Amino acid sequence: MRPAFLTPNPFLSIAILLPSLTSAINLDCENILTDGAHFNLKPLGGPHEVAMVLDHPPTKLNTYFKFNICTPLKKMKGVPKEDDCPNGTNVCAIQYRLDEDGLPEEKPFGVIPIAGQYTTTIGGDLDVQYTRLKTSSSHSDSQQEGLRMEMHGGKYEKRKQKAVIELLCSKNGDGATEKRDDDEGGDDDDKKTLKEVVEDGQGGRIKIVSYEDVEGVDVLRLQWNTKYACENIESENPKQSGGWGFFSWFLFILFLSLLAYLILGSYLNYNRYGARGWDLLPHGDTIRDIPYIMQDWFRKVVDTLQGSHTRGGYSAV
Repeated sequence: MRPAFLTPNPFLSIAILLPSLTSAINLDCENILTDGAHFNLKPLGGPHEVAMVLDHPPTKLNTYFKFNICTPLKKMKGVPKEDDCPNGTNVCAIQYRLDEDGLPEEKPFGVIPIAGQYTTTIGGDLDVQYTRLKTSSSHSDSQQEGLRMEMHGGKYEKRKQKAVIELLCSKNGDGATEKRDDDEGGDDDDKKTLKEVVEDGQGGRIKIVSYEDVEGVDVLRLQWNTKYACENIESENPKQSGGWGFFSWFLFILFLSLLAYLILGSYLNYNRYGARGWDLLPHGDTIRDIPYIMQDWFRKVVDTLQGSHTRGGYSAV
């Protein structure tokens, strides 16, 4: 039974949903701070896609996983709404059933929203969770450098969905910890349409680990080898290095010297001569005359400039 206090006020609904939708759209990939380590994953933002074949007796399904770790996926032009990922989706799977000849059908068999910010009719909250691998409770994880990213919110046929993306540090970006054998073998036709390992456009590699049931939740696991998962990546960027140059230090030391001179001179004038006010300052008379000196200097400059435009010689009578 619907609670009586939940009145169908459209303005109230918009006000409640707006903060969650905004947080989903504006994931701050540039400033991820977890367990004392900072990561900048903004260069990895944008749409990516990997694919694999899943058994679905009596047939098989070509399954394409589309994802964007920073912002929701954009809608595909010219694609019916039911054949595209729902609004607010960050991770989605689109499946095509294979016919008797092993060829995929044109219409999708299913569209699975795995992670995103959804209304309660589709799923739930994105609820992104970050884990620093070095400080993970798992012994195998603690031996690696990188970040684990968990994204939630999806639901398909009453089953909860989740995406787990392990971003592993690869300073040369070549995915050295991956098994390159995944690119070899298999049917040539499958290799043209399905790619379980892809380049990310930033020198790294993305690989499907699995998509399977884990304690009643369908979990997609991806492994992403990238230099942006290294904790010291920003220190290697010369633009991030700060510090003063010679000129800055020179001005700073000059300012401190002048300040010390004024303070020490004022102290001596006070103790020796009992000076007060402007007389405390060393060369106080000169300092008081500075405005007049500047005024005379400016007048001479103006007179000189005006005199240079005056025609020399005698004027005609």
